[in-house]
Amino acid sequence: MFRFRQFIVRDESCGMKVGTDGVLLGAWTPVSGCRRALDIGTGSGLIALMLAQREPILSVLGIDVDASAASQAAENFAASPWPEQLRAKHCSLQALTGDDRLLGSFDLLVSNPPYFVDSLKNPDEQRRAARHADTLRLDELMACSARLLASDGTLALILPADQEEQAVARAAGYGLIPYRITHVRTRAHKPAKRVLLAFSRQIRVLQTDEFVLTDNDNAPRSEAYQNLCKDFYLA
Repeated sequence: MFRFRQFIVRDESCGMKVGTDGVLLGAWTPVSGCRRALDIGTGSGLIALMLAQREPILSVLGIDVDASAASQAAENFAASPWPEQLRAKHCSLQALTGDDRLLGSFDLLVSNPPYFVDSLKNPDEQRRAARHADTLRLDELMACSARLLASDGTLALILPADQEEQAVARAAGYGLIPYRITHVRTRAHKPAKRVLLAFSRQIRVLQTDEFVLTDNDNAPRSEAYQNLCKDFYLA
């Protein structure tokens, strides 16, 4: 169980546990004015819960191919302060995209997607499905997102930094252009480990920045990290 300022997350039934990547994406994603969001691979529902806390008018549908994860997300949503804003569904992104009624209907798509491609697969089937790209490859994610996203909507992702160039290229093939890119370093002297990306069909001025998770070994979180997540972490 993980306690945040305004909600509790249980993740014992999920292949993808609560972690820094999800918290970063939930706190960073541009959300102001959005009314309908889709959390792709919702897992425990962490990101959806963070988005609901940040934007009171936002309705979030969290989907997951893992039935146990979708069920746990539904429980976390029901126990939160925003049960009317949140809904969980056991469903793949590909299947959801097949519903023509949903095409172009989401202001915001957000995902902490499975990203391991060529690495050794985890022997645990649930953990493998949550972390390995067999269930949702990057090209599929971009293709489906382009169909579900409203004309002025945003697709927000967190990926390993070495997948940035590939993600931007794949997105361009579906008319999605990055307008915000944030590189995340674990330490100032180390290369970026993660990249946060926001895409849109609209041509906007590209904003790029970076921050470090830990300034020194004596502080668990840097000032920038604390400021980003101050509304969520207890301390």
